[in-house]
Amino acid sequence: MTRPQLIIAAGKEKALMRRHPWIFSGAVKRMVGTPQEGDLVDVCTANGQWVATGHYQNDSIVCKVLSFDTPDIDRDFFRQRLQSAIAYRERLGFFGIENGELRMENYQGAATNVFRLVHAEGDFLPGLVCDWYNGVLVMQAHSVGMHRLFPMLTELSAELLQGYGIQSVFDKSSATVPGGSEDRYLWGIEPQEWEIKEQGRRMLINFFEGQKTGFFIDQRENRNLVASLAQGHRVLNCFGYTGGFSLAALGGGADYVETVDISKKAIELCNRNVEMNYGGQTSHRGVVADVLKYLDTIDNTFDFIILDPPAFAKNHRSLQHGLKGYRSINQRAMEQIAPGGMLMTFSCSQAVSVEDFKTMCFTAAALAHRQVRIVRQLPHAMDHPVSIYHPEGEYLKGLLLYVE
Repeated sequence: MTRPQLIIAAGKEKALMRRHPWIFSGAVKRMVGTPQEGDLVDVCTANGQWVATGHYQNDSIVCKVLSFDTPDIDRDFFRQRLQSAIAYRERLGFFGIENGELRMENYQGAATNVFRLVHAEGDFLPGLVCDWYNGVLVMQAHSVGMHRLFPMLTELSAELLQGYGIQSVFDKSSATVPGGSEDRYLWGIEPQEWEIKEQGRRMLINFFEGQKTGFFIDQRENRNLVASLAQGHRVLNCFGYTGGFSLAALGGGADYVETVDISKKAIELCNRNVEMNYGGQTSHRGVVADVLKYLDTIDNTFDFIILDPPAFAKNHRSLQHGLKGYRSINQRAMEQIAPGGMLMTFSCSQAVSVEDFKTMCFTAAALAHRQVRIVRQLPHAMDHPVSIYHPEGEYLKGLLLYVE
C-alpha cells in the first residue's frame, strides 16, 4: 500500500538536506493522499525523490521525521532505535556492572536509579520520551503517531530491559497528546507511589499526579552542583516541587532550607522526602505560596536562591510575555538576596534562546541595581542528549550568578 506523500516545494529542501527532523507546513507544496493525524508519510522533493519518512501532524510542524535513511519503519526499526538509546546510557554509566551482572546504581559512583532513557529527537525518536524510575519505565508521547505505537513499544521495552529489572510501563501522555489520553499502567505492577534514588538521596514519585513524567530528571547535575556549594548557607528553593534541590542542599550541609511551591500536594510530598532522608532533626520548612509574592517577604535572609519555574513561554507567540515573567522573578530574587549570594536560575522554555535568557538576566540585574557575575552556564543532564541536527533540543537554559 502506497503511503501518503508530502511534496516539498522547490527551494525549501535546505533544512531537510541538513537532516533537521521537523517539516514545517510552509515548506509543503502539496500532499498526495489524505493522511490522518499520526499516519506515516513519505517526504519527497519536488521532482519526486524520497528524502524521509515520519509521522504526519495537523499542525505547523506537519511532520516529525523518523528516518532519513530508510522508508521501512517497522518493529525492527524501533527495536534498533531503542537499543541505541540503551547503549548510550550504558556508555554514560547509568547501567553499571557488578560481579558480571548488570545493576542500575552506578552513576558517578553513587546510587542513582532514575534517568532519561529516550529523549525524543536527541535519540532520533521524535515524539517519544521514556524515563526510567528504578524499574518503572514511564513513556510520554508528544505526537499521536508515537502514541499509537505504545503497545509495540511496551512489548519491545519489556523485552530489551528484562535484564535490567523492568517491573512496569506507565503511559504519562494525558497532557501531551493532541486529543487527550489517559495516564495508566500498560504492563506490570501498578504502584500508586514509587521510591527512587538520585546520588543516594531517596525520593517518592507519584506517576499519576507528578509533573512531567513524575520528576525533573534533567536537573541532576545542577542539583549536584547545589550540594557542592550549599554548606553553611541559607537556601531558598523556589518552584521547589517535591524538593529535589532542597534535598541536595541539605545533603551538602546547608544551615537552613525553605522550599516554596504553589502546590500543596507538592510541598506535602517534599516534606515527606525530607523526613525520609534526614528525619525530624533537619532545618527545613516547606511553604505553600506564590513565589513572586513570597520573594517580597524574605528581605536578605537567604544567600542562595534557586529559581526553577515552569515554562513561561510555551511557544514563540508567547515569548515576550514569558520573558517578562522570567525578568520579574529574577529581579525580585536579585533585590532580595543577601550580598555575596548565589542565584541559580533557569528557563525550560524551548522558545527562549540562550541569548534571550542572558539578556533577560542582564535586564533584571540592571533593574535590581546589583553587581552580578556569571559563574557558570547550566545545561540539562547528559542523559538528555541533543541531536547535532536539531539544536532546538537544547531546551534548558540556566545560569549560576554571584550577586554582590
